[in-house]
Amino acid sequence: MTVSRLEPTRLKEIFDRVERMIEDRWEIPVRIKDVPNPFTGDLDGEQIHIDYDIEVEDALFVLVHLFGHTVQWNMSEDLREIAFLRPDKWTDELLARLSAYESEACQYSLQLLHEAGIHDLDQWVADFAACDSAYLMHFYKTGEK
Repeated sequence: MTVSRLEPTRLKEIFDRVERMIEDRWEIPVRIKDVPNPFTGDLDGEQIHIDYDIEVEDALFVLVHLFGHTVQWNMSEDLREIAFLRPDKWTDELLARLSAYESEACQYSLQLLHEAGIHDLDQWVADFAACDSAYLMHFYKTGEK
């Protein structure tokens, strides 16, 4: 699956607007820093970290997606625990829980964008999320990156 590319200048404007909204409205610091490979972002429920060495399109998706997970982690201990699952074998039931977890994070991503006045990136978020989810499912089923 290919994600359509958007204009970098516009994406940077959106990133800046959403980053400011996350920090001002919810008081969640967003830090641009070195995030250890293979990750491009990270979170701890209190802060969002975005790797400094990724394209703005990737950074925007990581920002809104990790915001979605931050909302989940602060609303539900069960959802927070899904992020830390490390079973020896991923069963169909666990993969279904993970898929639902990822999907819900993307719903929060869309809500965030809408509240920021951005209503034309729904398909972009859906496409990016589908790629992300397909990667995760493949990785957890096979162990292959």
